[in-house]
This record gives sequence, C-alpha cells and structure tokens, in this order.
Amino acid sequence: MIKIYHNNRCSKSRCGLDILEKSGQSFEVIKYLEDTLSYSELKGIIDLLGINPIQLVRKNEAVWKEKYKDQDFSDSELIEIMIKNPKLIERPIVINGNKAVIGRPPETILDII
Repeated sequence: MIKIYHNNRCSKSRCGLDILEKSGQSFEVIKYLEDTLSYSELKGIIDLLGINPIQLVRKNEAVWKEKYKDQDFSDSELIEIMIKNPKLIERPIVINGNKAVIGRPPETILDII
C-alpha cells in the first residue's frame, strides 16, 4: 500500500495528498508530526529515498537555524535530531513498495504511483 508522510499545514504536502486522492489508489496517511517515527523507520525511509540524512532536513526551519546550523553531525545524529524535531523532515514523503520520493515538487509523486 502507498504511504504518505503528511503535514496538513504544508501546502506541498496537501498537494501531494490531492494527487494520491485523484489517483484512485489506496493509500495510508501518516501524520508524522503526531505519530513520531522511530529511528529504524526514519532510517528505512532515508535508505528507500537513496539520500543522505542531511538531504531530508528542512534547513530553513527556525529550530534548525537556532540550534543546529553550521554544526557537523553524523548521519545517526541527524536522524536523532529529526526524530526529536519532526518539523525538520522534508515533506511530503510518499512510499510505494520499494520506491520513495520527496514530493517537491508534488508531481514527482506521479513517478512512483
């Protein structure tokens, strides 16, 4: 089943959700700000995306700028930071089987559904 890691306050995430709704396919909405991801879940998502953890960080968020900017972190430290501050996770993330994309722009979701 398709999964979307969704933040309803984000316009790109809402657009991604709209794309999935219009596709007619079944999908699960995961509100990752409410249901915090575990280390292994977030690591698995990063692996599916084929990126480094830093590429999933929203560097324009105030919490990043205030607490973490201009510091060096290991990949595991970055994952822990995103777990503690889920607002820092880029969104939306859509997973379909063994394929995953960050929906920025939202149309990239069409590549995996």
